[in-house]
Amino acid sequence: MTHLTIKHLRYYDALARHRHFGRAAEASAISQPALSLQIKELEGILGAPLVERGPRQIRLTALGEEFALRAREVLRAVDDLASLARASTGPLQGRLRIGIIPTIAPYLLPQIIGRLADRFGSLDLRPREAVTSRLVRDLVEGRLDLAVVALPVSEPALAEHPLFEEEFLLVRPLSQASHPAPGLDALRAMPLLLLEEGHCFRDQAIAFCKLPPGPSGEIMEGSSLSTLVQMVGAGIGVTLIPEMAAPVEARSAPVVVQRLPAPRPGRTVGLVWRRTNPLSDQMADLARSLVDLLPGAVQQGPAPNAALSHAPLDH
Repeated sequence: MTHLTIKHLRYYDALARHRHFGRAAEASAISQPALSLQIKELEGILGAPLVERGPRQIRLTALGEEFALRAREVLRAVDDLASLARASTGPLQGRLRIGIIPTIAPYLLPQIIGRLADRFGSLDLRPREAVTSRLVRDLVEGRLDLAVVALPVSEPALAEHPLFEEEFLLVRPLSQASHPAPGLDALRAMPLLLLEEGHCFRDQAIAFCKLPPGPSGEIMEGSSLSTLVQMVGAGIGVTLIPEMAAPVEARSAPVVVQRLPAPRPGRTVGLVWRRTNPLSDQMADLARSLVDLLPGAVQQGPAPNAALSHAPLDH
């Protein structure tokens, strides 16, 4: 007789998260028929259906929903046992699942990976890019070990450790290079291009500009900072970008980058991880190491009140 295994739980957890056999199979690195067979085998072991299979989508049964929650708790406990064993062996080593938000990943991820590899040579780094809400959920549910995000995330289950602070810079068409940096009232009246909903950077920009709820003042949303900067270069409007992105994005379009007058907008970038993770002490040590290692890797933007064209930034 076949018995319930951790493998069954992991495959079912993937299906419960993705609600799609193809995407769940891809996330699990197996074929779709193999995943379907594992789920049918699991249902046979339990003697009850977990999934309602439709032509285009699936739904979990009432048992399936409850089973998904319990399976997730078991998998988190199993991962914590592995982490407990790793914690007893000394310095951080083995697999490290690290999440990072899209407005940081292209500009900082290579430096983070390089410096962690130098500092913790036996780490097997598994990076994943996603918006903050998804990273927080995956951390709490045990699918990630730590994440690089904008602080605070205000999740009681997570510990937070700041790494550095950076400003938000204004990007406007190159034709406006001679214009002084606008004050808040003038900025609020400009056509502001924003990231699509779900990005915390969008929420921070809206909060700084004190924009009203709804589409007022927004004429375009984009999925990346690169898209927004290209649209600014085409004369569509203006946008804000984090300082670390300026050296990369300002080269790619005819734009000018400016610091805003005080009080300038900005964010705190930091690490977060589950407080209950047996590796919590090692995570704190890793965070302290990054604080020491990153300042030289985080490229700075323009000098105060300076304007920069699409040419490479001066440092």
